[in-house]
Amino acid sequence: MKFLIAFAAVVAVALAAPADERDAQVVRYENDHKGIDGYNVAYETSNGINGKEQAELRSFGDDISAIVVRGSYSYTGSDGQVYTVNYIADENGFQPEAAHIPRA
Repeated sequence: MKFLIAFAAVVAVALAAPADERDAQVVRYENDHKGIDGYNVAYETSNGINGKEQAELRSFGDDISAIVVRGSYSYTGSDGQVYTVNYIADENGFQPEAAHIPRA
C-alpha cells in the first residue's frame, strides 16, 4: 500500500512538472496575405506565447515604397510574469517597446 501511495505521488509530481519548451505546439495560427500590399498574422502556442503582426505597403516618396510592420508578442518568463513587447518596423528600423526593455 505504501508503494502505491509513493508511486501515485511520483506520477502526480511528474504530471505537474512544466512541459519542455521544445514540445510546445501551435494552437492557433491565422494568416491573411494581401499580396504586395501587406499581411496580417496571429498565433498562439501551447506554452502561452502569443503574437500578432500587421504589415502594409506605404509610400515614402515618388518612387519609394516599403512594407511597414506593427505587432506585438507576449510570453511568460521564468519568474511567472507575462512580458509583452510592442514593436514597429519602418523607415526608422525595428523599434521595440516594453516595460522590461531598458530605454536609452
